[in-house]
Amino acid sequence: MQARNYVAPSSIDEAVAALQAGNGANRAFAGGTDVIIQVRENRRAVDTLVDIKSIPELIGITHKPDGGLRLGAATPCAQIYRDPQVKARFPALVDSASLIGGVQIQSRASLGGNLCNSSPAADSIPTLIALGAIAEIAGPSGRRNVAVEDFCTGPGQNVLQPGELLVALEFPSPAANSGAAFERFIPRNEMDIAVVNAAANITLSADGSTFQAARIAIGAVAPTPLYVAAAGQALAGKPVNDDSIAAAAEAARAAATPITDMRGSAAQRKHLVGVLVTSVLRTAIDRARG
Repeated sequence: MQARNYVAPSSIDEAVAALQAGNGANRAFAGGTDVIIQVRENRRAVDTLVDIKSIPELIGITHKPDGGLRLGAATPCAQIYRDPQVKARFPALVDSASLIGGVQIQSRASLGGNLCNSSPAADSIPTLIALGAIAEIAGPSGRRNVAVEDFCTGPGQNVLQPGELLVALEFPSPAANSGAAFERFIPRNEMDIAVVNAAANITLSADGSTFQAARIAIGAVAPTPLYVAAAGQALAGKPVNDDSIAAAAEAARAAATPITDMRGSAAQRKHLVGVLVTSVLRTAIDRARG
């Protein structure tokens, strides 16, 4: 690993200025669990590493009066999955945050960093999409919001422009009679990259018999994690039964465009999409019913 410059700004404005000075060659990091490895292996060209973990606004969990949630982009995964209110009201975030690396990694890694790394197989992005998360971005022109389903543009690529950084993730309050879940398939525990992953967020009628709405997302089966609107549409207004779940799983399979690589074949991934979507829907239903 070649020597790199290093700065540690104490405010968002300072961080934006440091990133802008590199004209795209400077890179923000908090935990650094992805970017430092990429730099060390010369897979990412970086002039200056901008350490953002000392910026107060980027770390912390805020439970809003309306029931929504705000996560600072650099908040460690361990802090998220240990929070009692997150456990109670946003269990799908716990599903994801507790799977990103091991315990030591989780004390450094963040959901914001996982999103900005923009891997097609990221273990948080399908959950963020299913929960309707909004990414708050700061840059030279001020702040802007982007829905997470629109954030990733390709493998390792996203909407962040030179000088911009992710500030926070905003989540709406969970609807009444709703539930969400995330799962992934890996061939063995030692291989910590998903072959396929999936998340679902569903809202049921008051008596729990009908799907009112659903958001389903899948990962590792396309150049970016996918929000599968057709899968949610297949459930809306339908009874909670095996046929409805199968229709949503089939819609998700149809949206997947996987490749064959050392971790699995395209055919296996297509099959697993249906298996995982079925499974997360069943878990989400159980959670919605309390």
